[in-house]
Amino acid sequence: MTASVLEPPTVGDLLRHWRTHRRLSQLDLAGLAEVSTRHVSFVETGRAQPSRSMLLRLSEMLDIPLRERNRLLLAGGYAPAYTESAVTSPRMAGVWQAVRQVLSGHEPYPAVVVDRFWRLLDANAAVDLMTALCAPWLLEPPANILRAGLHPEGLAPHIVNFGEWRAHLLGRLRRHAAVTADEDLRALYEELSAYPCDDPEPEIESPGAGDVVTPLRLRTPAGELTFFSTIATFGIPADITVAELAIESFFPADPVTADVLRARQTAR
Repeated sequence: MTASVLEPPTVGDLLRHWRTHRRLSQLDLAGLAEVSTRHVSFVETGRAQPSRSMLLRLSEMLDIPLRERNRLLLAGGYAPAYTESAVTSPRMAGVWQAVRQVLSGHEPYPAVVVDRFWRLLDANAAVDLMTALCAPWLLEPPANILRAGLHPEGLAPHIVNFGEWRAHLLGRLRRHAAVTADEDLRALYEELSAYPCDDPEPEIESPGAGDVVTPLRLRTPAGELTFFSTIATFGIPADITVAELAIESFFPADPVTADVLRARQTAR
């Protein structure tokens, strides 16, 4: 018996996958890329060999992640367009200098830096308010902040509005997995959504009455504190690692929380 060998996907296979994933017809994609529908059809069926510039143009119109654009180029016989630097490489020094400036500048409020899987890469000193509530094993590298936030031995027992916050985090992860079509992110979503939750969860992710954002209400030794968060990414990245970095910054949602955080910094 001979083992069957799976053929790698062709350019046409990959383009068709992303076009259908974005719910576009060949006509839609042709209009966005300003080419003929016939040409898009020929590329997908292998009857036409697209140029490197055409593949990059179609990738842009389909909003394909940078690492997947490289995969598309390789399938077409071209060299990758985007580098993927190691986090610790010298060429990332300027990026990390900027990141750490943002982290330190955000104190006394917590902020973290994560990769595309929400693995913790760096954090400022104020994050110890949250990490102190988690089991140590959840913080061992590569620590995942979503896992630490939803696991029963993590922040979950300390979150007052756990059902609401859980729905927010899972919704964010589900959307990210859908946009990137990443099977590892889908697997992470399946894992985290299986964690227990005794609190009622909203069927549709939405803030509670009187809220303008979904808050994180956290029980801490300093009392109940309330946060909201923002996520920042790099504009126009040309490196895969940089494109996949995100800085999540937590802000006090009320004066009491702000006072506690400022007092903690003064006491350090």
